[in-house]
Amino acid sequence: MEIATYNINGINGRLDVLLRWLKEERADVVCLQELKCSDGKFPHRELERAGYGAVWQGQKSWNGVAILARGQEPHLTRKGLPGDPDDSNSRYIEAAVDGILICCLYLPNGNPAPGPKFDYKLHWLKRLHEYAAELLDLDVPALLIGDFNVIPTDLDVYKPERWLDDALFRPQVRKAYSDLVAQGWTDAIRHLHPDERIYTFWKYWRNAFERNAGLRIDHALLSPAIAPFLKTASVRRKPRSWEHTSDHAPVVFEIDRPET
Repeated sequence: MEIATYNINGINGRLDVLLRWLKEERADVVCLQELKCSDGKFPHRELERAGYGAVWQGQKSWNGVAILARGQEPHLTRKGLPGDPDDSNSRYIEAAVDGILICCLYLPNGNPAPGPKFDYKLHWLKRLHEYAAELLDLDVPALLIGDFNVIPTDLDVYKPERWLDDALFRPQVRKAYSDLVAQGWTDAIRHLHPDERIYTFWKYWRNAFERNAGLRIDHALLSPAIAPFLKTASVRRKPRSWEHTSDHAPVVFEIDRPET
């Protein structure tokens, strides 16, 4: 079973890129972030023709998350991260697919830091930490997957000294991510590639992709009930080289389906 995460950076503007990649990859489950469209503008018919059912939570011009499943409809279980009823940003959606709970998230960027946006990011991380603990208590196969907007360590960024004051790399953010993993979650990329420089995002300017001057900010955290079934984890760099593409690359995780 292939499960992927892909920050598409505008689903309607880059629909041709997404459909091309879906046709080539044929991933079983795809988590999308940064849809940048309202619910009514989500291209569900085009995705259905490509063979994918979908659940989504849109937001005009900003944010937005979706879960696609090849050949079936994901079973929606939650829209929105609990812990703040006043939070209207579309950053979290959750669905069950083939007995696995897929938790697709798009964490706030948090810049400029310090400031209100950074405070919101830290509060969002706190809410995620609390809800993730609840998921672990359920003891079900679950994945926290998506664009975390967190650079966990120096190994996950080109020239870390240039990012010290950025909200993606500040000590409070890295500690929050580390504390989340310490609950019992498995960082799929680091579990299989502990010492390798692997990036998932490259800025559009200064030939960042060609120079491989990137960041690893797209992650998949596996619960103990699913972590033993992880087989592979890799970044599909090819779509990042296409015309009019996202500044992220898809990240794909291969998992053996648990029998129960």
